[in-house]
Amino acid sequence: MTSSATQGIKTVLHPVTDLAAAKAVYTALLGTGPTSDEPYYVGFEVEGQQIGLVPGGADQGMTSPVAYWHVPDIEAKLAEVTAAGAKVKDEPNDVGGGRLVATFTDADGNVLGLIQG
Repeated sequence: MTSSATQGIKTVLHPVTDLAAAKAVYTALLGTGPTSDEPYYVGFEVEGQQIGLVPGGADQGMTSPVAYWHVPDIEAKLAEVTAAGAKVKDEPNDVGGGRLVATFTDADGNVLGLIQG
């Protein structure tokens, strides 16, 4: 089997219902304020990781935090994981600036994410 390497988990998105309350807790936890602060997303950059708060994430099907593996080729990695038994949840989607994101589920239904770009 050919393999396209990952660049590790660099992004974790957390669904939240109260963005202001979550922002306060994560600011205290991480010891720094957000680097992006929009009504639809609040992101923190800490030690090379992006920690994101997604208001209404549950409405988008997020039932728990989702870890995103950064990859150089999202289509190749999706092909590899689906050949191994994973199921695509959300096809690759451009979220701006050429950044592609996709999600899939493992054999136990856990949601995992991929980011390219």
